Amino acid sequence: MLVRLLQPIRQPLSHMRSDLVVSFAVAFAILFVSFGLSAAQRPDSFADEVEKLSPSVVNISTTTIVNDGPSVDMPQFPPGSPFEEFFKNFGDDNRQRKAQSLGSGFIIDAEGIVVTNYHVIENAEEIRVVLADETSFTAKVLGQDKKTDIAVLKIDPGETKLTAVAFGNSDDLRVGDWVLAIGNPFGLGGTVTAGIVSARGRDIGNGPYDDFIQTDASINRGNSGGPLFNVAGEVIGINTAIYSQSGGSVGIGFAISSNLASKVASQLAEFGQTRRGWLGVFIQEVTPDIAESLGLKDAGGALVSSTNENSPAAKGGVQPGDVILKFDGKVIDKMRDLPRIVAETDIGTKVDVELFRQGKKKTVQITLGELEKAELVGLAGGDKSAEDDAKQSFGSLGFSVQNLTPNIAGEMGLDAEKTGVVVSEVIAGSPAAEKGLQVGDILRRFGQRPVEGVADLAKDINDAEKGGRSGILILIEREGRERFIQISFAKK
Repeated sequence: MLVRLLQPIRQPLSHMRSDLVVSFAVAFAILFVSFGLSAAQRPDSFADEVEKLSPSVVNISTTTIVNDGPSVDMPQFPPGSPFEEFFKNFGDDNRQRKAQSLGSGFIIDAEGIVVTNYHVIENAEEIRVVLADETSFTAKVLGQDKKTDIAVLKIDPGETKLTAVAFGNSDDLRVGDWVLAIGNPFGLGGTVTAGIVSARGRDIGNGPYDDFIQTDASINRGNSGGPLFNVAGEVIGINTAIYSQSGGSVGIGFAISSNLASKVASQLAEFGQTRRGWLGVFIQEVTPDIAESLGLKDAGGALVSSTNENSPAAKGGVQPGDVILKFDGKVIDKMRDLPRIVAETDIGTKVDVELFRQGKKKTVQITLGELEKAELVGLAGGDKSAEDDAKQSFGSLGFSVQNLTPNIAGEMGLDAEKTGVVVSEVIAGSPAAEKGLQVGDILRRFGQRPVEGVADLAKDINDAEKGGRSGILILIEREGRERFIQISFAKK
């Protein structure tokens, strides 16, 4: 190859000084060596790695009892009719059958601990784990977690020596890194596919803690629960889902990241259930409009719409309207980052939480609770008695409000004990209507301050408009849930 590269310039070089020729030759030699090193980093074959890893990957076969219901729609007869007994055997309402399904898994402990997907063993009456050499074992479930789609099984290997694999650090993955998927697609055990990491941190709507690795390694039905390996032979993901309109692989597969999976699997194996950290806040995305209303430079973090009473967050001083920017030193780029990071933090840990409040950053210290033991409580409502039925309209925003009295609450079908400021009218096509404000919404906060009454709200809105603000940020309560919305002033 070096000779071929130099041939086109060999004739011109004959007219140059010999030292210049040497310099060019050295430069091309270095370039060639560089290309050679890059090629060496890309494996020519995965055979050695597959030979070492395959014994740790298992096939999982489950049997589930399925109720099919009546075989036919039977006519109804009066009690005691001679036809009732005749047709009874034809209309058995308790017809059941056994359904078989296949999936994959992998061994993480030579004592017989196997990890797979929750959906692979969901509602299974019997679970069989089959090794690469066709040795089969009956498995029991040590623990399962629907939120992350992870389950941990236990088999008794007896005299059989099992090969275990270890979890790697999925945070070290880079888009473009080589990965291997080994599993049981369509019942074809021991199938190996290779690809690269296509993306990281995918949220596919699978659950509250989504942190998926996307790969173009072929993943099909039956691969679920199988491992995704890096080139070092470490498990960096659990193959879980694919995007496909046909049901077959189109090069878009998703694996649960190992950093999430390893912690959940460890808890399930030890305790039989997860033990997640609990903060106790309801949060929403910080949109550019909301960021501008709060004075935030960037639309990042998680906006606290409310806190659970007596939760760690409430005890630590977190308030509705706060924007959580950092949790335990980890930056919250998007709202969905916070639940996962909190859940992965050990229970009882004292963490620093950086907030943005009233235009300033503030750090509070919170001791995390345990989500599984937390008793969900109702959101704290206002305790101010408001008998004044004063009304106020905000034409530039497109809605009207009045103080919520027991009579008005009854007319609107709300709890008679509800108090506060309620939306009494929303003009169609107005900025308020475009942002989804509805009649009956209760206004709890203006920005980060509580709404005390119609008069105070009117003053705040008037000050904001005169001050040149583009809009307002209000916390509304609807059907027991609270959320912030940003409403812009109509252009004059």
